[in-house]
Amino acid sequence: MKVTTIPFMAMRKIVAVFSILLILISIGSLATKGLQFGLDFTGGTLIEVAYEKAPDLDEIRTVLAENNYSDVVVQSFGSPTDIVVRLANSYTATLGDEVLTTLQEGGKQAVTLMRSEFVGAQVGEELREQGGLGMLLALAIVMLYVAVRFQFKFSIASVAALAHDVIITLGFFSLFEVEFDLTVLAALLAVVGYSLNDTIVVCDRVRENFRIMRDTEPYDLINDSINQTLGRTLITSLTTLFVLLVLFFAGGEAIHNFSMALLVGIVIGTYSSIFVAANLLLALKVTKEDLMPPVKEEFEDEMP
Repeated sequence: MKVTTIPFMAMRKIVAVFSILLILISIGSLATKGLQFGLDFTGGTLIEVAYEKAPDLDEIRTVLAENNYSDVVVQSFGSPTDIVVRLANSYTATLGDEVLTTLQEGGKQAVTLMRSEFVGAQVGEELREQGGLGMLLALAIVMLYVAVRFQFKFSIASVAALAHDVIITLGFFSLFEVEFDLTVLAALLAVVGYSLNDTIVVCDRVRENFRIMRDTEPYDLINDSINQTLGRTLITSLTTLFVLLVLFFAGGEAIHNFSMALLVGIVIGTYSSIFVAANLLLALKVTKEDLMPPVKEEFEDEMP
């Protein structure tokens, strides 16, 4: 594959401003609007019903709204005939039967109740806290791994790039008020792994080039390293995006937000692997001396 000669590092200042702007918008939205937590985190009731034929979801939402059921989410689950109804912060022992009766009276076909479950607010709060701690733990382990595998400056650049990806993805969900549930949290953790993989590839090439291209300045060396790995990065990202687009448009409501989080995260992760991590390495003034093994001092006994 022919190596490109795109001057990525010449665009580093523009890219830095763009990334900072995205992060500020994301943090601002998270601070003012927060995340629209789903039933997994807020608590509420999940009711699964089965129809004989695929129903109209908008019609189900209208029927429930007319019968004073508020904060309702209606989704297909597994197949077009299986429907999940989520009601936030509400539960009674007979709620499943009440919703079933409402759907039977307001619909045009038979409906069967499959299950009715309640998630308490306390459980939702614990899931939210544990999810956040899991994300921080993942970033800490990544930083430790990269520091041991490469060098401390590489670990700072890698973790900063991962934090950049997570913050912007969260900001997207906050800004556009998309529901944040456990599937989105799982997607975020997957984005961390995906983005890390791309970043490690670039870092590994930078390290190799520092040992081979001894007379090359860090600015040119990092730029060459990105160009050398660009083909692999784009092919991996595009093939992943094709699969995610299929899931997003044809996977149904159950994985809609999951695939959306992965789409946003992988686009941002690819961008950060090419620009952000390398830009930070240059800002941290990484040199070939940083990657050289420490010289052991030899002591010789002096004869009188």
